[in-house]
Amino acid sequence: MSGKVAPPAETSRPAPAPSGTGRDVRASRLYVLSRGPIVDVVRRVLSVATLVALDIAGLALGIYLALVVRELVTGNGDVLWSLLWREGPAEWLKFAAPITVLVFAQAGLYRQRELRPGAGRILACLIVVALMVLAFGIGTGYDFSTSGLIPTSVVLSAITIGLLRAAYESASLEVMRAAGIRRRVVLVGAGESLVRLRASLESARGRLSYEFVGVVAPDAVPGFRLLGGHAELPVVLDRVRPDEVILTEADFDEHTVFEVVEQAHKQGVKVRLAPDTTELLVQRGEYVPGQGAPLFELRPPVLTGWDWALKRGFDLVVSVLLIVIGMPLWLLIALAIKIGSRGPIFFVDRRIGVGEREFGMLKFRTMVAGAAELQPKLEDVNEAEGALFKIRDDPRVTRLGRFLRRFSLDEIPQVVNVVKGEMSLVGPRPLPLRDHRLLQDRHRARYRVLPGMTGLWQISGRSGLSFDDLVRLDFTYLENWSIWLDISIIAKTIPAVIARRGAY
Repeated sequence: MSGKVAPPAETSRPAPAPSGTGRDVRASRLYVLSRGPIVDVVRRVLSVATLVALDIAGLALGIYLALVVRELVTGNGDVLWSLLWREGPAEWLKFAAPITVLVFAQAGLYRQRELRPGAGRILACLIVVALMVLAFGIGTGYDFSTSGLIPTSVVLSAITIGLLRAAYESASLEVMRAAGIRRRVVLVGAGESLVRLRASLESARGRLSYEFVGVVAPDAVPGFRLLGGHAELPVVLDRVRPDEVILTEADFDEHTVFEVVEQAHKQGVKVRLAPDTTELLVQRGEYVPGQGAPLFELRPPVLTGWDWALKRGFDLVVSVLLIVIGMPLWLLIALAIKIGSRGPIFFVDRRIGVGEREFGMLKFRTMVAGAAELQPKLEDVNEAEGALFKIRDDPRVTRLGRFLRRFSLDEIPQVVNVVKGEMSLVGPRPLPLRDHRLLQDRHRARYRVLPGMTGLWQISGRSGLSFDDLVRLDFTYLENWSIWLDISIIAKTIPAVIARRGAY
């Protein structure tokens, strides 16, 4: 929530909550000693302790692997574990381990599961640690016999720490799911916004499953249990005792939002807000003082200067590597397409790119020849909302094409578009001409940057998301871009593709 106003005057406050539901659990000295807060503290301590241990283990393993690489390159062949504990490397690990933990903590890598940054932040933090180690070594006159040891250690440690953390996240999540631990949630809002919110929450991965207890809304919502109206929220929370309240902020004025949040906090219930597109923009606004009114400046999300050069350089290096390494796979897929059905190997899909300019997006062909001419006949069975066209069992898709789509292998040739400067590895998804014509003016900010092969949409549900969800994710990416965010999205795309969630 961005810039919500202070509580309104007493004369505009609603009537007091019914007797027995206006209590404020925060005011009780025994609240911090009750089961809920104690369990939360124990879980957080165990989680942080486990992550710290895994990070130190990953750091040690990364340094060891770097030493192994050095020994293999120099031809000594001594790759035993004793390498790690010799005088010198052992001292650096003793120094680097606590520094790494402190830097990770400052970067938020020990926050709650949903708030922890991804692999990109791990690499960024390890670079900071390496610079600190290097500065300390130079300052103490340490003789660095191998100049490549530190950067090699950074890369390998980022990989080992990332893998250990990913294994921990996956294992702990499966244990909690097997134990039946779920988040009991009450949704507060109205109408279709609640339906879209539930669909978005159910399509997300990497978290505990939600148990939707019901909704607090002015009217009944299909598919939900109506718990009561907004005025009855205190009674509802006291009765069902949920873990969270999730509020669709766009459905209420500021006064109502404030009251809902306050009533939930009184009963010790966490509140999460689902903002609209405008809220996402204002959250990244920069306050401009001295204007006579509290103004927030929203700069256009255009990558220029150093940011553009960094992103473009990253795109080129990774794309060229993907083309070289993936060439055998390209040839295998091309042969399978040629044998499987009549038509060309590649399909040039006309899309709208940066500056709303049209370009040809390259894909492996997954449909029968002449599929574009058949689309108008299928508009009545379109399963997507807004400016999107998606059919789960599209009759135009070939048998091989269905397999390629399931694992997003048909998207691989788009690295050629990246090399040509028409696309980026990460960015808003480019829309077909038909979908672009249905856009509203407020959606066009997504065309201020290069479209991407993958993005937040890819790791957040893909075809299972509505168009409004896709737009919100685009704005989130545009306003929060960093090279580390790109690296995190690429790292998360691989398990998303393997899981095949929302792909068709």
